[in-house]
Amino acid sequence: MADHYDLIAIGAGSGGLSVAERAAAHGARVAIVEEGALGGTCVNVGCVPKKVMWYAAGVAETLHDAAGYGFTLDGWRFDWATLKAAREKLIEGITGFYGNWMADNHIDHLQGHARFVDAKTVDVGGTHYTADHIAVCPGGEPMVPDVPGAELGITSDGFFELESLPHNVAVVGGGYIGVELAGVLNALGCHVRLILRKDRLLPTFDSLIREGLMEAMADAGITVVPQAPVQGLAQDDEGRLRLDCADGMCFHGLDKVIWATGRRPRTAELEPEKAGLKPDPAGFLRTDDYQETGVPGIYAVGDVTGRPPLTPVAIAAGRRLGDRLFGNQPDRHLDYQNIPTVVFSHPPAGTVGLTEGQAREIHGDAVRIYQTRFTALYHSFTDRNEKTAMKLVCVGNNERIVGCHMMGMGVDEMLQGFAVAIRMGATKRDFDDTVALHPTSAEELVTLR
Repeated sequence: MADHYDLIAIGAGSGGLSVAERAAAHGARVAIVEEGALGGTCVNVGCVPKKVMWYAAGVAETLHDAAGYGFTLDGWRFDWATLKAAREKLIEGITGFYGNWMADNHIDHLQGHARFVDAKTVDVGGTHYTADHIAVCPGGEPMVPDVPGAELGITSDGFFELESLPHNVAVVGGGYIGVELAGVLNALGCHVRLILRKDRLLPTFDSLIREGLMEAMADAGITVVPQAPVQGLAQDDEGRLRLDCADGMCFHGLDKVIWATGRRPRTAELEPEKAGLKPDPAGFLRTDDYQETGVPGIYAVGDVTGRPPLTPVAIAAGRRLGDRLFGNQPDRHLDYQNIPTVVFSHPPAGTVGLTEGQAREIHGDAVRIYQTRFTALYHSFTDRNEKTAMKLVCVGNNERIVGCHMMGMGVDEMLQGFAVAIRMGATKRDFDDTVALHPTSAEELVTLR
């Protein structure tokens, strides 16, 4: 006789934890299945450790800037091992918290690998568990290109396992993971090449961010190599790596090659076909607006759905699903429009809403653009040629703001408030009528002409 639950969540990442917590709060009997560490990608090899490294890189940049403000430094030394130990201690605290948190919320933790037996049953380590509702939230994992010698490189997961700072690195991939890792390593003193398959980085972002970051990274000392599809990776007798790219391009003497070439959903190992699930060719479980997979009683949340692979998106979708299933809120669901996101690059970039290109495809000549590019006051006394750039995408006679795109110091913290305004339907006139905070970079968004 299988143990029975109202809800089983497969995966203890942001989505699984959130749907389980909300369901339990409504009185449901809930279990979470997880074969790895609690917290999923975000806590263990994603957002949290990444942001710690980004902060460390920012400290290095501040130390470099100090002379411009009159500080004389006798010299400073960075110890990777010290930072790694502190970072791991932080993560251990978070994962330990989740274990106690689940117990306090009467959520059963089933440690092990989950696979479907049928649409109402999962097997975990040889034991069968049934549920009226199953939320599939296994997250994703890094992809490695299918080229000779690929096993000689490391993924973003491997980046967090490094015991020391490498000196000469190639980061392969122009998405947000590649851009972020390249920026961190460069700021901490590593020689970095960012290898792009096509001619641009961050292809889904607005041109202001794509072009601005390309320039900023080059100014910071990162060698950006466009149109360089990887052909293979080899190692010499001294352990140095050689990265071979198209058209005879070759990079020698590398300490590490980091694959940042995308992530894939962890669906195949769940044996989804036994539950009647049909992942798309990339492995994603596509859902409707209510996280429904098409199989009654089975839902998908988070990165596995192919929607924006962001922790707050998985949390929001999971909570709303829990409310809908167990909180008597039948219409509760996440609106996936106007989701803000930040790339923790150097400098950071933030975006919400439509890009200029998207807006023109939809609204044509009704689009009007307001933008600016300037040197933030902080950089008036530094020798880094870092620019701040901002763009508002407006539509119609009332100039409703449908997109906001920013790059520069502090934009990662600015964007949240502006995202609220845009979600509420703010117009350019609303921004114009808002009194500016001076002197700040944020004031530029309410003074654009």
